[in-house]
Amino acid sequence: IYSIEDLAQLIYDLKQINPDARVGVKLVSEAGIGTIAAGVAKARADVILVSGHVGGTGASPQSSVKFAGTPWEMGLSEVNQVLTLNRLRHRVRLRVDGGLKSGRDVVIAALLGAEEFGVGTAALIAMGCLMVRQCHANTCPVGVCTQDEALRKKFAGTPEKVVHLFSFLAEEVREILASLGARSLDEIIGRTDLLMQVSRGGAHLDDLDLNPILAQADAGGSARHATLEGRNEVPDTLDAQMLEDAAPVFSHGEKMQLAYNIRNTHRAIGTRFSSHLVRRYGMFGLQPGHVTVRLTGSAGQSLGAFAVQGLRLEVFGDANDYVGKGLSGGTLVVRPAPSSPLVGRTQENTILGNTVLYGATAGQLFAAGQAGERFAVRNSGATAVVEGCGANGCEYMTG
Repeated sequence: IYSIEDLAQLIYDLKQINPDARVGVKLVSEAGIGTIAAGVAKARADVILVSGHVGGTGASPQSSVKFAGTPWEMGLSEVNQVLTLNRLRHRVRLRVDGGLKSGRDVVIAALLGAEEFGVGTAALIAMGCLMVRQCHANTCPVGVCTQDEALRKKFAGTPEKVVHLFSFLAEEVREILASLGARSLDEIIGRTDLLMQVSRGGAHLDDLDLNPILAQADAGGSARHATLEGRNEVPDTLDAQMLEDAAPVFSHGEKMQLAYNIRNTHRAIGTRFSSHLVRRYGMFGLQPGHVTVRLTGSAGQSLGAFAVQGLRLEVFGDANDYVGKGLSGGTLVVRPAPSSPLVGRTQENTILGNTVLYGATAGQLFAAGQAGERFAVRNSGATAVVEGCGANGCEYMTG
């Protein structure tokens, strides 16, 4: 992901492949996180996670554990204020993590604007983790994070220990809420007026001004917390028409061939169609090419993203970035139109955009022409035939 536009396209693709899922975006607490969060909210994410500088996987190097990011309080406050000022706060839920250990931490997070809370390290410790930070070495001495059978026998954690942790957290939260005169966390979200800076009685301890963190942004009559029910929906693509035209495929399993004229505003063609195919027939319930869709024109971004076995997309024209992103068994064919002057010298023409087949796991791509940069990065199972590509092609491929 190289820009907020790339992230917006990914959110769009994910909501096409799963019409019911909410999409969350994790941001590291840092200076300027509010501006990024505003872009994420405008990209129609449903949850924004502000992750603080404490915590993280035990496999992280010490430099990352100690010196990456800022405290979650600073990032959460900035995100909440910027979203509120831009009248975006009601459209997205805020989640926070990064060292939450007590009910007091949870209440403070709610006062600073959070609606959801992540507790990871504390739960691990409740299960017996000693924080020796050897998660990546398969040598965890208490058997929490290892595949070594001898070490796994030392694991003494139980579900009850984690249940007790969260029960005590909830009890402490209720006690603090009662002292504030509130019945639920929803009543105190964004109520920074209930927080005040404590004087420690020393010049070297009281030289910080925390007022910027405790400031309340002008909501302009809008809600200071998420009010949207469900998720932020995205516009339909050509798949809505495809699903209507292909009704016999889903009712009787008929083989079909469809044809459409397309423009570059038609994004993620075949993605939602693939979602319906999987829900009806499973990943391997149809033979390759059971449904063939012929497209004439210039395909928008994410042509055939997550396309599954049984779907074949044939484009007579060209395609933009992210063709076959996460390809999962489908077949994609891109070639110039028969009347194009490029016929006969396709090797001289770029017919696909950048980042084609990113994260593909199965399926086939045939392109009569060259692809852009970062071709087949993280491809781990798809087969591709192409007449050349730009820089950084086929990196991080496995399988």
